Amino acid sequence: MPHNAIAALLAATLSLCTAITAFAADDIVLRVGDQKGGNRSLLEISGLAKDLPYKIEWSEFPAAAPILEALNAGALDVGYTGDLAFLSVYATGAPIKAVGGTRSDPRTQAILVRQDSPIKSSADLKGKRLAGTRGGWGQFLIDATLEKNGGKIADATFAPLGPVDAKVALLAGSIDGWAVWEPYVSFAKLKDNARVVADGAGLTPTITFIVASDSAIATKREAVADLVQRLNKARLWSLDHVTEYARNTAELTKLPEDVLLAAYTAQHTSPIAIDDDIVKEVQQASDRATRYGILSKQLDIGKAVDRSFTAAVSSD
Repeated sequence: MPHNAIAALLAATLSLCTAITAFAADDIVLRVGDQKGGNRSLLEISGLAKDLPYKIEWSEFPAAAPILEALNAGALDVGYTGDLAFLSVYATGAPIKAVGGTRSDPRTQAILVRQDSPIKSSADLKGKRLAGTRGGWGQFLIDATLEKNGGKIADATFAPLGPVDAKVALLAGSIDGWAVWEPYVSFAKLKDNARVVADGAGLTPTITFIVASDSAIATKREAVADLVQRLNKARLWSLDHVTEYARNTAELTKLPEDVLLAAYTAQHTSPIAIDDDIVKEVQQASDRATRYGILSKQLDIGKAVDRSFTAAVSSD
C-alpha cells in the first residue's frame, strides 16, 4: 500500500478513535445528589461547570440523609455529606466510599442557647435538655462537650431534633440548648440573638465528604475524579470570592446575605486530601462515636475511603 494511502488510513483511524472516545465521554452521566445552594451552584458561579467531558444529572435533596440513602440504593453516583452521617450509613454495609471532601473551622459547630438563658458556659449544660441531630454532628458535639467537662451522656437529656424543629423549640423555651452547624449558627446569632456556649474545637474534625458509590468508582472513575478536582478548585475560588459566593447563594436559598457571609467567613471551608492524617483524625472521631453509641460498630476508616482521587491535592 502506498505511503500516502497508509497515512490516510492512519488519519482516518485516529479520527474515528477520537470520535469514539469523545462520544464515550459525552455518553457518561454522573448522577449527583445536592442540596439547594450546594455544589451545583458553587461549580456554576466559579465557572467550573463549563466544558464538562461528561454529563451531570443533578438531584436536589432537603438534607444529607436522603442523599446517602439514594447512594446506598444505587440511585446516585456521588453525594456530599458530613463525616458522621457518611460513617453511619457506611457502617450498615453500604457500598460507598469517601473520595474527597472539605474541612471547616470546628468552631462553626456550636451549642447555642437563648440570649436570656442562665447557661453561661459548657459547664452549665449538665442536667439540661439539649437538641441536635441523632447520629450526626449534633449528638456527637453534645456528648463530646459533656465528656470534656467531666460528665457523661446521661448527665443531660438529648432531644433528637432536626435544625428546623430545634430552632423553634429553642426560641419557645422547650429545650435549653441546640447543637448545630453553619449557616444555622450565624442565623441564630444575627437574627435570634442566640449565644454560643460551646463549640467543636478539639472535639470534631468538621469534615464533609464527597462520597461515591463503589459502582461509580469502578465504572465512571475518570468522571468522578474530574468532578472531585473541579469541586476542590471551586472551593478555593470561594475563599477568594466569599462576598460574591454569599450573594449568589442568598439568591438561590433566600437566606439573608449577611448570614451567609458570616457563615462562609467563619467556616473557611477548604478542600482536603484524604491522607494518613485525615484517616487518623476521622478514625479517632469514629471510635469516639462508637463509644457514644452513635455508630453501631467499630469501623476501619482506611477501608471507608479511597485516597486515589485526592492524592495530588494540597490541604493548605
